[in-house]
Amino acid sequence: MMRTFLATTTLVTTLAATAHADMARYELDTEHTAIYFTVDHIGYAKTLGIFTELNGSFKYDADTQELGDVAVTINAGSVNTFNEARDGHVRNADFLHVADHPEITFVASGGTPGDSTSGTVTGDLTILGVTQPVTLDVKLNKAAAYPFGHKREVLGLSMSATIQRSDFGMSYAVDNGLVGNDVSINIETEAMKME
Repeated sequence: MMRTFLATTTLVTTLAATAHADMARYELDTEHTAIYFTVDHIGYAKTLGIFTELNGSFKYDADTQELGDVAVTINAGSVNTFNEARDGHVRNADFLHVADHPEITFVASGGTPGDSTSGTVTGDLTILGVTQPVTLDVKLNKAAAYPFGHKREVLGLSMSATIQRSDFGMSYAVDNGLVGNDVSINIETEAMKME
């Protein structure tokens, strides 16, 4: 009985390692990636912000839809809300506190396929040194060889999630309703398969 158990465990471990080894590595094409957010401003309208400096990668098997080793790092100081004074405020201690927390990170070990072009990825988002679980809704827009230039396989992805900034200790102007607590996050990216 023990021998059968050990043999089965060894087989499962070997298969898992083989499957993981077959996964291809993809890197976000930073020239074709946008991470942007909207947040309510006193109930009148939503303010748009975008992060302009980031890097990220993941492993993916197109046949099995297995996903692994997701890691994205955003330069918090690269935030741009299209207003210089507001950008300065967003970078200070009321919001992103860039001096003490220069990076925002998201890491995940896998995802859950929905169908052939959609699914979710749940991982750990860290803002202001606080880590919370966040689930991204993911849509695969296209998977094909790039038509020019590097000609590598590229995955076109759209992702979205909503977080509450107070969960990360960012409580400025929440209680008085001047700035919304809910932050809608959207990611549009082209991810290149690495050789």
